[in-house]
Amino acid sequence: MTHRQRIDFSTRQAGFVYDAIVGDDSCGFWVVDHAAECTTSYIGVGRPSDLPEPQQTASWPETGTKGREFRGGWIGWIGYDKDDSCWLAVEKFVTFEHESGKIDAHTVDSDLTVWAAEVETLLLQHLQHLQNDGCESGEQTTLTAQSRDSPEHYRRIIASAQDAIRAGDAYQLCVTTRFSVRGDFDPRYVFRRMLEKPGRRSALIRGSSRALVVTSPEAFLSISPSRSVSTSPIKGTRPRGKSASEDRALRRELKSDPKERAENVMIVDLMRNDLTRVCRAGSVTTPRLLHVETHPHVHQLVSEVTGVLEPRVSLRDVLASTFPAGSMTGAPKQSAINLLANIESGPRGRYAGCFGWVNRDGSAELSMTIRSVAVDRGIAYVGAGGGITIDSEPEREIAEVALKAQAPLAALGARLPEEWENARVRDVWHVGRSEQTHRRGSGCTR
Repeated sequence: MTHRQRIDFSTRQAGFVYDAIVGDDSCGFWVVDHAAECTTSYIGVGRPSDLPEPQQTASWPETGTKGREFRGGWIGWIGYDKDDSCWLAVEKFVTFEHESGKIDAHTVDSDLTVWAAEVETLLLQHLQHLQNDGCESGEQTTLTAQSRDSPEHYRRIIASAQDAIRAGDAYQLCVTTRFSVRGDFDPRYVFRRMLEKPGRRSALIRGSSRALVVTSPEAFLSISPSRSVSTSPIKGTRPRGKSASEDRALRRELKSDPKERAENVMIVDLMRNDLTRVCRAGSVTTPRLLHVETHPHVHQLVSEVTGVLEPRVSLRDVLASTFPAGSMTGAPKQSAINLLANIESGPRGRYAGCFGWVNRDGSAELSMTIRSVAVDRGIAYVGAGGGITIDSEPEREIAEVALKAQAPLAALGARLPEEWENARVRDVWHVGRSEQTHRRGSGCTR
């Protein structure tokens, strides 16, 4: 059971709280939940740990609906390449409510009175020693990222994916690439810049010499204490318009595009299949299909699949059935994973995995690791990609990759390589084009 105590300290800056409580600790975390009615930051320091074993989550409570908040347990990430994963066991932390500025100390097993007093001391000490507003000082040098693939080579990757689809080995493949920037980056500053345009859930998680910085719009798995589970795959993207009328037109075009709709429904079908293996018979439904969500840089097509987990299913069972998410592989999933290992130019690392928290009662909130920056010693990288179908237009797919990579790279103080920047600004979206272009992509059952 988690205990909490209100801290008698006032601030409007979550970054101030992070600097005071975590500072330079190499096992610190800062997770921001924008999905709830009140935006909440979870801030603290954990110790390196594995995820709980199945027996620790096999008897979750069958009642109760509240459980979307973190209450102590594990915070971390699972990389698409699973050897690039990190989890922190958390027994004490603080929450910061962005709208009210309220700060609470939380403990699981530790003495709450002692922890609350320590938190207040740390906040006061940081206030006394703060010489500026907590943001990075000085001007930032603009860097140029290095791309793993040139646009021309990425075009050949798309062609290979379409050859595999044409041969009947897959219906859809999510192909990706990577942009790297060399430098000594402080993940805190990168995260603050990314928070200027946050996603559904954002996080800065440090695991010794590695860090993950992410502002993700896509929920992977949400598991409540009552064992309901949901996933919200995103497939289909358009840039934001330069005017209100163009923005509305791009939104309408995304909603009606047969290729994007087909791509989205394929992944919905895949996720329904994944959840059916671990959910009660007849409980898997699709309450939301082909809904357009608007984010700072893009419009995206989102659906939702829900179910109720079987009584003896563990968290690891759920992850074994659903990870990696179908929106980052393609369909059928195992065939897509095998094909992508040969088609793509290198590993994905942290990108295309998931991050978030797992509570001690087995409830969990995990989001997709997209719109992210992986920070290592001396280098950082940004992954980006998109779903390919038989009717995908290579120029559009290349422009979409550049669009998705632009904001995370900007948080590093970096710009796209010139050839990718040229691809980003090229007019390939054809607002209002005829649906005939993608007519063949509308058949989409797995």
